[in-house]
Amino acid sequence: MRVYLDNAATTPIAPEVAECMIPYLMNEFGNPSSTHSFGRQAKAVIETSRRSVAKHLNCTPAEIYFTSGGTEADNMALHICVNALGVTHIITSSIEHHAIGHTAEYLNKQGNILLSYVKIDSKGNVDLADLERLLQLEGKALVSLMHANNEISTLLPLEKVSALCEKHKAYFHSDTVQTMGHYAFDLQNLKIDFLTCAAHKFHGPKGIGFLYVNKMLKTEALIHGGAQERGLRGGTENLYGIAGLAKAMDLAYHDVLGHQDHVQALKTHMINELTAHFDDLSFHGETNPEKSLYTVLNCSFPPTSKAGMLLFTLDLKGVACSGGSACSSGAVSQSHVLQGIGADGSRPNVRFSFSRYTTQAEIDYAIQQVKDVFSKTLV
Repeated sequence: MRVYLDNAATTPIAPEVAECMIPYLMNEFGNPSSTHSFGRQAKAVIETSRRSVAKHLNCTPAEIYFTSGGTEADNMALHICVNALGVTHIITSSIEHHAIGHTAEYLNKQGNILLSYVKIDSKGNVDLADLERLLQLEGKALVSLMHANNEISTLLPLEKVSALCEKHKAYFHSDTVQTMGHYAFDLQNLKIDFLTCAAHKFHGPKGIGFLYVNKMLKTEALIHGGAQERGLRGGTENLYGIAGLAKAMDLAYHDVLGHQDHVQALKTHMINELTAHFDDLSFHGETNPEKSLYTVLNCSFPPTSKAGMLLFTLDLKGVACSGGSACSSGAVSQSHVLQGIGADGSRPNVRFSFSRYTTQAEIDYAIQQVKDVFSKTLV
């Protein structure tokens, strides 16, 4: 049996999404910027998809800018703030995705901005009092904090952070790559300036995403060479990717509450079974369903001299999981997220992440393989 439990890295594409994309790979291939019928048909697909995405988020189509994925969208948000909106102070945390962390560090090294890190606790929760203190520092501020951490699952209280940003007239960006398609967003009522999306996190194709930019903000071109995406991002649009993203979002939001219930039940089952078997087991991040992303579970297992072989051994047994972000999979040291929350580096950690296609039988198989690995291979 082969079990895929690394859905935070990427999800399998939904069959309906793949089927939806085929016509735009084969027959309806026109360049959306062309004025003939082939181009007009392609342009219509893009704008229909944009309207569909906007409807799910309760925003206007003009606020959706298609990108190559979450990393580009995160980069764009920060560069827009510094280059077009006059931001001189970026407030973020030490456990953000590198798309935010490295971009903020780059802008700081260029001498453009002051960079501050808000305090977080051992579960990855943001210290809201410290955030308000930082917001009172001099300069136009941007707060960039992810909605849910991709390694430890802790959720950010979006409404509370939004209220603080509004109070202090700061811009607010949230990396929603892990939560888009998994939680509902009402952007007419949530006061936020930027959100990001990567379709492959909710059974869409890789290489496509979007940046939501509040319509009240001004922007300027970040990729020059064409007028696509209303002048913000030049380059021929990824037609079939955009169509696939829209279809994946339709599927995700068709029964988002049912999706949540199904996956949360699997996560809770895994927590209960592992806790019952291991005397010395803990979890990184929050596990309370109200504070935790239901698709991610990060386990801290008992110390073992063969911790470095744990993921490899599980892979040999047919269980695909990870030790952290796929973007850092080549790293040999503890992830920056676990370092940021002060996790014990001597203990092996495993991130299991689930999707709506994950089954109870797969979870039970994975649990048994984990038990076997610790009782035999890693003694």
